[in-house]
Amino acid sequence: MITEGILNINKPQNMTSHDVVSVMRRTLGIKKIGHTGTLDPMATGVLPICIGRSTRIMEYLDLDMKRYRCTMVLGVVTDTQDVWGQTLERFDTSQVDEEKVRAAFAGFHGVIDQKPPMYSALKVNGKKLYEYARAGIEVEVKTRKIFIKSLEIEEINLSAEEKTVTFTVECSKGTYIRTICQDAGDFLGCGGTLKSLVRTRSGIFDIASAIDLESLKEWSLEKIELRLQQTFEPLVHFGKVVADQIAAVQFASGWHLPLDKCEIVKRPEYEDGSFCLPMREEYKKAYNVFGRIEGKEVFLGVAFYDDNDKKLVADKVFYVR
Repeated sequence: MITEGILNINKPQNMTSHDVVSVMRRTLGIKKIGHTGTLDPMATGVLPICIGRSTRIMEYLDLDMKRYRCTMVLGVVTDTQDVWGQTLERFDTSQVDEEKVRAAFAGFHGVIDQKPPMYSALKVNGKKLYEYARAGIEVEVKTRKIFIKSLEIEEINLSAEEKTVTFTVECSKGTYIRTICQDAGDFLGCGGTLKSLVRTRSGIFDIASAIDLESLKEWSLEKIELRLQQTFEPLVHFGKVVADQIAAVQFASGWHLPLDKCEIVKRPEYEDGSFCLPMREEYKKAYNVFGRIEGKEVFLGVAFYDDNDKKLVADKVFYVR
Protein backbone atom coordinates (compact mmCIF):
# COMPACT_ATOMS: atom_id res chain seq x y z
CA MET A 1 0.00 0.00 0.00
CA ILE A 2 1.25 3.48 -0.92
CA THR A 3 1.39 5.75 2.14
CA GLU A 4 3.56 8.65 0.98
CA GLY A 5 5.55 10.06 -1.91
CA ILE A 6 5.14 12.47 -4.81
CA LEU A 7 3.90 11.79 -8.35
CA ASN A 8 4.57 14.09 -11.28
CA ILE A 9 1.22 14.18 -13.11
CA ASN A 10 0.60 15.71 -16.54
CA LYS A 11 -2.71 17.51 -15.93
CA PRO A 12 -5.09 17.20 -18.88
CA GLN A 13 -7.21 20.04 -20.22
CA ASN A 14 -10.78 20.57 -18.98
CA MET A 15 -9.93 19.47 -15.45
CA THR A 16 -9.28 21.55 -12.35
CA SER A 17 -6.27 20.74 -10.19
CA HIS A 18 -8.71 19.57 -7.51
CA ASP A 19 -10.29 17.20 -10.06
CA VAL A 20 -6.88 15.57 -10.47
CA VAL A 21 -6.58 15.21 -6.69
CA SER A 22 -10.01 13.53 -6.63
CA VAL A 23 -8.94 11.05 -9.33
CA MET A 24 -5.79 10.26 -7.37
CA ARG A 25 -7.76 9.69 -4.18
CA ARG A 26 -10.01 7.19 -5.95
CA THR A 27 -7.12 5.51 -7.74
CA LEU A 28 -4.94 5.07 -4.66
CA GLY A 29 -7.67 4.77 -2.05
CA ILE A 30 -6.02 7.50 0.04
CA LYS A 31 -7.79 10.61 1.29
CA LYS A 32 -4.76 12.70 2.26
CA ILE A 33 -3.57 13.91 -1.14
CA GLY A 34 -2.80 17.43 -2.36
CA HIS A 35 -1.20 19.31 -5.26
CA THR A 36 1.67 21.79 -5.10
CA GLY A 37 0.40 24.54 -7.39
CA THR A 38 -2.93 25.25 -9.06
CA LEU A 39 -3.27 25.10 -12.84
CA ASP A 40 -6.30 26.67 -14.53
CA PRO A 41 -8.78 24.12 -15.97
CA MET A 42 -7.75 24.83 -19.57
CA ALA A 43 -4.01 24.66 -18.81
CA THR A 44 -2.07 21.41 -19.01
CA GLY A 45 1.24 20.11 -17.79
CA VAL A 46 3.22 19.46 -14.64
CA LEU A 47 1.13 19.07 -11.49
CA PRO A 48 3.07 17.42 -8.63
CA ILE A 49 0.75 15.37 -6.42
CA CYS A 50 1.76 14.78 -2.79
CA ILE A 51 0.50 11.68 -1.01
CA GLY A 52 0.03 11.05 2.71
CA ARG A 53 2.76 12.53 4.92
CA SER A 54 4.36 14.08 1.84
CA THR A 55 1.57 16.70 1.76
CA ARG A 56 3.34 18.32 4.70
CA ILE A 57 6.15 19.65 2.48
CA MET A 58 3.86 21.74 0.25
CA GLU A 59 4.42 24.93 2.24
CA TYR A 60 8.20 24.59 1.72
CA LEU A 61 8.05 24.96 -2.07
CA ASP A 62 7.66 28.74 -2.29
CA LEU A 63 11.23 29.10 -3.59
CA ASP A 64 10.67 26.88 -6.62
CA MET A 65 10.72 28.36 -10.12
CA LYS A 66 8.08 27.31 -12.65
CA ARG A 67 8.34 27.21 -16.44
CA TYR A 68 5.50 27.63 -18.94
CA ARG A 69 4.99 27.57 -22.69
CA CYS A 70 2.25 29.94 -23.77
CA THR A 71 0.52 31.09 -26.94
CA MET A 72 -1.35 34.39 -26.91
CA VAL A 73 -3.73 35.92 -29.43
CA LEU A 74 -3.34 39.58 -30.37
CA GLY A 75 -6.29 41.92 -30.87
CA VAL A 76 -8.64 40.41 -28.28
CA VAL A 77 -9.45 41.37 -24.68
CA THR A 78 -11.60 39.10 -22.48
CA ASP A 79 -12.86 39.32 -18.92
CA THR A 80 -10.75 36.33 -17.83
CA GLN A 81 -7.60 37.26 -19.81
CA ASP A 82 -7.90 34.01 -21.79
CA VAL A 83 -9.87 32.86 -24.84
CA TRP A 84 -12.37 30.93 -22.70
CA GLY A 85 -13.76 34.12 -21.18
CA GLN A 86 -16.25 36.63 -22.51
CA THR A 87 -14.85 38.87 -25.24
CA LEU A 88 -14.92 42.50 -24.17
CA GLU A 89 -13.13 44.21 -27.07
CA ARG A 90 -11.50 43.51 -30.41
CA PHE A 91 -8.80 45.69 -31.95
CA ASP A 92 -7.11 46.17 -35.29
CA THR A 93 -3.66 44.53 -35.35
CA SER A 94 -2.51 45.67 -38.79
CA GLN A 95 0.11 48.05 -37.34
CA VAL A 96 1.74 45.37 -35.15
CA ASP A 97 5.13 44.14 -36.38
CA GLU A 98 7.82 41.86 -34.96
CA GLU A 99 9.90 44.72 -33.60
CA LYS A 100 6.94 46.05 -31.61
CA VAL A 101 6.13 42.59 -30.26
CA ARG A 102 9.67 42.13 -29.01
CA ALA A 103 9.58 45.57 -27.42
CA ALA A 104 6.33 44.65 -25.65
CA PHE A 105 8.02 41.70 -23.94
CA ALA A 106 11.34 43.40 -23.22
CA GLY A 107 10.23 44.62 -19.79
CA PHE A 108 9.33 41.19 -18.46
CA HIS A 109 12.51 40.32 -16.61
CA GLY A 110 13.70 40.45 -13.03
CA VAL A 111 11.45 41.62 -10.20
CA ILE A 112 8.31 43.36 -11.48
CA ASP A 113 4.91 44.39 -10.13
CA GLN A 114 1.95 42.38 -11.37
CA LYS A 115 -1.75 42.85 -10.66
CA PRO A 116 -3.49 39.47 -10.26
CA PRO A 117 -6.55 38.92 -12.47
CA MET A 118 -10.06 39.12 -11.05
CA TYR A 119 -10.75 35.60 -12.30
CA SER A 120 -8.24 33.91 -10.00
CA ALA A 121 -8.26 31.94 -6.76
CA LEU A 122 -6.35 34.64 -4.88
CA LYS A 123 -8.24 35.59 -1.73
CA VAL A 124 -9.22 39.09 -0.62
CA ASN A 125 -10.91 39.36 2.78
CA GLY A 126 -11.26 35.58 2.90
CA LYS A 127 -13.04 35.31 -0.44
CA LYS A 128 -11.63 34.21 -3.79
CA LEU A 129 -11.39 36.90 -6.46
CA TYR A 130 -13.33 34.87 -9.02
CA GLU A 131 -16.24 34.74 -6.59
CA TYR A 132 -16.35 38.54 -6.53
CA ALA A 133 -16.02 38.64 -10.33
CA ARG A 134 -18.89 36.21 -10.90
CA ALA A 135 -21.08 38.22 -8.53
CA GLY A 136 -20.20 41.45 -10.35
CA ILE A 137 -18.60 42.93 -7.25
CA GLU A 138 -15.60 45.21 -7.70
CA VAL A 139 -12.81 44.93 -5.15
CA GLU A 140 -9.42 46.58 -4.94
CA VAL A 141 -6.67 44.23 -6.09
CA LYS A 142 -3.17 45.32 -5.16
CA THR A 143 -0.12 44.60 -7.27
CA ARG A 144 2.49 42.26 -5.90
CA LYS A 145 6.11 41.47 -6.63
CA ILE A 146 6.92 38.54 -8.90
CA PHE A 147 10.18 37.41 -10.48
CA ILE A 148 10.70 36.65 -14.16
CA LYS A 149 13.91 34.65 -14.48
CA SER A 150 13.66 34.44 -18.27
CA LEU A 151 11.18 35.01 -21.09
CA GLU A 152 11.97 33.85 -24.61
CA ILE A 153 9.81 34.41 -27.66
CA GLU A 154 9.62 31.20 -29.73
CA GLU A 155 7.37 32.27 -32.59
CA ILE A 156 5.68 35.43 -33.84
CA ASN A 157 2.92 34.70 -36.36
CA LEU A 158 1.60 37.92 -37.90
CA SER A 159 0.73 36.52 -41.33
CA ALA A 160 -2.47 34.66 -40.42
CA GLU A 161 -5.86 36.22 -39.69
CA GLU A 162 -5.39 35.24 -36.02
CA LYS A 163 -2.08 36.80 -35.02
CA THR A 164 -0.28 34.91 -32.26
CA VAL A 165 2.87 35.00 -30.17
CA THR A 166 4.33 31.88 -28.53
CA PHE A 167 6.81 32.25 -25.70
CA THR A 168 8.34 30.37 -22.77
CA VAL A 169 8.73 31.94 -19.36
CA GLU A 170 10.47 30.83 -16.17
CA CYS A 171 9.11 32.63 -13.14
CA SER A 172 8.39 32.60 -9.44
CA LYS A 173 5.36 31.20 -7.70
CA GLY A 174 2.33 33.48 -7.98
CA THR A 175 3.02 34.69 -11.52
CA TYR A 176 -0.04 34.88 -13.77
CA ILE A 177 0.84 34.15 -17.40
CA ARG A 178 -2.59 35.42 -18.48
CA THR A 179 -1.68 38.81 -17.07
CA ILE A 180 1.61 38.86 -18.95
CA CYS A 181 -0.40 38.35 -22.16
CA GLN A 182 -2.79 41.16 -21.30
CA ASP A 183 -0.01 43.54 -20.25
CA ALA A 184 1.93 42.86 -23.47
CA GLY A 185 -1.27 43.47 -25.46
CA ASP A 186 -1.83 46.74 -23.62
CA PHE A 187 1.71 47.83 -24.50
CA LEU A 188 0.98 47.10 -28.17
CA GLY A 189 -2.32 48.96 -27.98
CA CYS A 190 -4.25 46.06 -29.48
CA GLY A 191 -4.93 43.85 -26.48
CA GLY A 192 -3.85 40.27 -25.98
CA THR A 193 -5.29 37.15 -24.42
CA LEU A 194 -4.03 33.69 -23.49
CA LYS A 195 -4.83 30.92 -25.99
CA SER A 196 -2.93 27.93 -24.59
CA LEU A 197 -0.74 27.22 -21.57
CA VAL A 198 1.47 24.26 -20.67
CA ARG A 199 3.47 24.12 -17.45
CA THR A 200 6.66 22.38 -18.50
CA ARG A 201 8.47 22.50 -15.16
CA SER A 202 7.73 23.08 -11.48
CA GLY A 203 10.75 22.93 -9.20
CA ILE A 204 12.45 19.58 -9.86
CA PHE A 205 9.47 18.17 -11.79
CA ASP A 206 9.66 18.25 -15.59
CA ILE A 207 7.09 17.59 -18.31
CA ALA A 208 9.37 14.94 -19.87
CA SER A 209 8.81 12.63 -16.89
CA ALA A 210 5.18 13.60 -16.15
CA ILE A 211 2.64 10.76 -16.03
CA ASP A 212 -0.49 10.76 -18.18
CA LEU A 213 -3.46 10.74 -15.80
CA GLU A 214 -5.65 8.44 -17.88
CA SER A 215 -2.84 5.91 -18.20
CA LEU A 216 -2.17 6.01 -14.47
CA LYS A 217 -5.72 4.84 -13.73
CA GLU A 218 -4.83 1.49 -15.32
CA TRP A 219 -1.50 1.06 -13.55
CA SER A 220 -0.90 -1.41 -10.75
CA LEU A 221 0.17 -0.07 -7.36
CA GLU A 222 3.56 -1.68 -7.92
CA LYS A 223 4.07 0.28 -11.14
CA ILE A 224 2.95 3.52 -9.49
CA GLU A 225 5.38 2.94 -6.61
CA LEU A 226 8.25 2.82 -9.10
CA ARG A 227 7.42 6.39 -10.20
CA LEU A 228 7.06 7.82 -6.70
CA GLN A 229 9.60 10.40 -5.65
CA GLN A 230 10.59 10.62 -2.03
CA THR A 231 9.26 13.32 0.29
CA PHE A 232 12.54 15.21 0.64
CA GLU A 233 13.51 15.28 -3.05
CA PRO A 234 11.81 18.60 -3.96
CA LEU A 235 13.43 20.40 -0.99
CA VAL A 236 16.56 21.24 -2.95
CA HIS A 237 16.93 24.78 -1.58
CA PHE A 238 17.40 23.60 1.99
CA GLY A 239 20.66 22.40 3.48
CA LYS A 240 21.38 18.84 4.50
CA VAL A 241 22.76 17.31 7.69
CA VAL A 242 23.23 13.68 8.66
CA ALA A 243 23.11 12.57 12.30
CA ASP A 244 24.29 9.34 13.90
CA GLN A 245 21.69 6.85 15.09
CA ILE A 246 21.47 8.06 18.69
CA ALA A 247 21.10 11.73 17.72
CA ALA A 248 18.66 10.78 14.94
CA VAL A 249 16.35 8.91 17.30
CA GLN A 250 16.52 11.78 19.79
CA PHE A 251 15.69 14.31 17.03
CA ALA A 252 12.71 12.21 15.90
CA SER A 253 11.54 12.18 19.53
CA GLY A 254 11.53 15.97 19.74
CA TRP A 255 15.06 16.77 20.92
CA HIS A 256 17.02 19.65 19.42
CA LEU A 257 20.04 18.64 17.35
CA PRO A 258 23.45 20.24 18.02
CA LEU A 259 25.43 20.75 14.83
CA ASP A 260 28.44 18.98 16.38
CA LYS A 261 26.28 15.85 16.56
CA CYS A 262 25.84 15.70 12.79
CA GLU A 263 27.65 16.05 9.49
CA ILE A 264 26.85 19.16 7.48
CA VAL A 265 26.60 17.90 3.90
CA LYS A 266 25.15 21.05 2.33
CA ARG A 267 24.39 24.59 3.45
CA PRO A 268 21.00 26.23 2.68
CA GLU A 269 21.05 27.71 -0.82
CA TYR A 270 19.74 31.08 0.27
CA GLU A 271 21.35 31.45 3.70
CA ASP A 272 22.71 34.80 2.53
CA GLY A 273 19.15 35.98 1.72
CA SER A 274 19.94 36.17 -1.99
CA PHE A 275 16.56 34.85 -3.19
CA CYS A 276 14.96 37.15 -5.74
CA LEU A 277 11.89 37.94 -3.59
CA PRO A 278 11.20 38.31 0.14
CA MET A 279 11.34 34.91 1.81
CA ARG A 280 10.69 33.37 5.20
CA GLU A 281 13.64 34.07 7.47
CA GLU A 282 13.61 30.44 8.57
CA TYR A 283 14.45 29.28 5.03
CA LYS A 284 17.88 30.87 5.32
CA LYS A 285 18.63 28.31 8.05
CA ALA A 286 16.51 25.37 6.88
CA TYR A 287 17.96 21.87 6.74
CA ASN A 288 16.78 18.47 5.63
CA VAL A 289 17.77 16.23 8.51
CA PHE A 290 18.82 12.63 7.85
CA GLY A 291 19.95 9.94 10.25
CA ARG A 292 22.06 6.82 9.90
CA ILE A 293 19.70 4.22 11.31
CA GLU A 294 20.53 0.53 11.13
CA GLY A 295 23.09 1.23 8.44
CA LYS A 296 20.75 3.22 6.21
CA GLU A 297 20.46 6.97 5.63
CA VAL A 298 16.87 7.88 6.53
CA PHE A 299 15.04 11.19 6.08
CA LEU A 300 13.94 12.43 9.50
CA GLY A 301 12.42 15.84 8.85
CA VAL A 302 12.98 19.55 8.34
CA ALA A 303 14.68 21.71 10.96
CA PHE A 304 15.56 25.39 11.31
CA TYR A 305 18.83 26.40 12.95
CA ASP A 306 18.34 28.47 16.11
CA ASP A 307 21.10 31.06 16.58
CA ASN A 308 20.41 31.40 20.30
CA ASP A 309 20.46 27.72 21.21
CA LYS A 310 23.03 26.90 18.52
CA LYS A 311 20.95 23.87 17.60
CA LEU A 312 18.67 22.58 14.87
CA VAL A 313 15.05 22.75 16.00
CA ALA A 314 12.57 20.44 14.27
CA ASP A 315 9.87 22.18 12.26
CA LYS A 316 8.34 18.94 10.97
CA VAL A 317 9.33 15.35 11.73
CA PHE A 318 8.49 12.75 9.09
CA TYR A 319 10.29 9.69 10.43
CA VAL A 320 8.10 7.01 11.94
CA ARG A 321 9.69 3.90 13.47
